[in-house]
Formats: sequence, C-alpha cells, structure tokens
Amino acid sequence: MSARHETQALMQQLGSRGISLSFDEANTLRRAEKTLQRWAEQECGDSNAMTSFGIERDEQTKVPYRVIRYHSNNRVARYRVADREAGALRRVKAICQAHGLHYYHQTDPRGCALYVSNKPLPDHNYTQGVACCA
Repeated sequence: MSARHETQALMQQLGSRGISLSFDEANTLRRAEKTLQRWAEQECGDSNAMTSFGIERDEQTKVPYRVIRYHSNNRVARYRVADREAGALRRVKAICQAHGLHYYHQTDPRGCALYVSNKPLPDHNYTQGVACCA
C-alpha cells in the first residue's frame, strides 16, 4: 500500500470515530507514528557478532545517544543523535491541541506507537483510540 493510500485509510478510520482532519494532518500523524515506531525499536537495541547497539538517553540531560558496545574489547562508543522522538511528539501534540484531541504514545516496539481519540486515553486501555499505524 502506498503512503497516500495509508494516509487515506487513516483518515477513514479517524472519520469513523468522528475525528475530521485534513490529509496533511492525517499524513503528519501517520509519519510521526512511523518515526516513533523506529525510535522504540532503536531504544530496544540490536546486536551482531561484534557489537551491541541502540539509543540511550543520558540520565541527567535526557539527550539521546547512539551507543555501540564492542564485544571484543568492552569498548563503548557514544554518538549524539537528533531527538526524533521529541520532534514527532511535538507535531502530534500540535495537531491534537488544534482539534481538541487526545493522544497516547505507546513505547513498546511490538505494537502501534500512536493512538488518537476524542476522549482521554488511559494507560490501561489506550487501544480505545484510533491506531495511527498502517
């Protein structure tokens, strides 16, 4: 399915719940969900035979870093990365505030990362909202 079709499908799902957004706004939500999904996957990390790697936030500054741990010599390399999570959440928040909507950012990479609703979404039942993933 093309990106355009995915956005149109999201608009249809939102519309069925009484949420009317422009194509550009729905597309922004869809793209933000994809960004948040990739971010969550990178926070979980990955590895190969030589290294383990992932995104970690500095505990004091909350700045994200790409951290690489080398298995052969226990060396750790840290590289500052752009905070794509914060940017995506800013865009989501702006759209939701403009339309009186609520959103839930689900950080487990095994599911949809973003849900939107007319009503507040509690932690224990956020799937009542519209999943913004394709």
